[in-house]
Amino acid sequence: MTSILLWAVLPYVAILVFVLGHVWRYRYDKFGWTTRSSELYERRLLRWGSPMFHYGIILVFLGHVGGLLIPEAWTNAAGLSETAYHWIAVVLGAAAGVLTIGGMAILIYRRRTVGPVFIATTRNDKLMYLVLAVTIVLGLAATGLANVAAGGYDYRHTVSPWFRSIFLLRPEPSLMTGVPVLYQAHALSAIALFVIWPFTRLVHVLTAPVGYLTRPYIVYRSRTPRPAPRGWTPSGRPEGGRRV
Repeated sequence: MTSILLWAVLPYVAILVFVLGHVWRYRYDKFGWTTRSSELYERRLLRWGSPMFHYGIILVFLGHVGGLLIPEAWTNAAGLSETAYHWIAVVLGAAAGVLTIGGMAILIYRRRTVGPVFIATTRNDKLMYLVLAVTIVLGLAATGLANVAAGGYDYRHTVSPWFRSIFLLRPEPSLMTGVPVLYQAHALSAIALFVIWPFTRLVHVLTAPVGYLTRPYIVYRSRTPRPAPRGWTPSGRPEGGRRV
């Protein structure tokens, strides 16, 4: 029963909250659908932390797409052996994880030490950072301990088929019963991340500034008085002449 609840019921609850939560957020908090950028408060640390985190998380996402959605038969048909795939996944996954953790560490340090940024940090931001950090650290630990220290674990025979079975509407929770604890904890933390996703600043991931391509220019006018053109008086009349 526990296996069914964790690996068959809970994923669908998370998907339902993820979808309906975004619909609710867009309808009732459209103007809050933003990253709440803090670039104006501090730029030096942000210049390093933000690119590291975003490039790292993109690589992590692409690695999960390749590892969870692409069956092993496809990589074998492409001529990629299991050993080669294993080491590519370990090396690239570890590099992406370290890059992401490093960028997140800089961003969290920035939020704790820069006064205006700390004041602008909400409880949702703190919860989001906590769950995201736990998810990434568990994934990095599973990559390092289970695949390197423990001699390797082929998750494409268990975790990947289970993940695909959820979206095929034929869940197979039995596939996750014998999975190492680190992989199970990583999967559960990822489910928790998707549950809170619609209610945090992570919603900006699903948006793109397409409207900026067709939006008219914004005209700014200065409030600072400018010197009058030569030959004009404060009354608006040219010297020696009448108003035009």
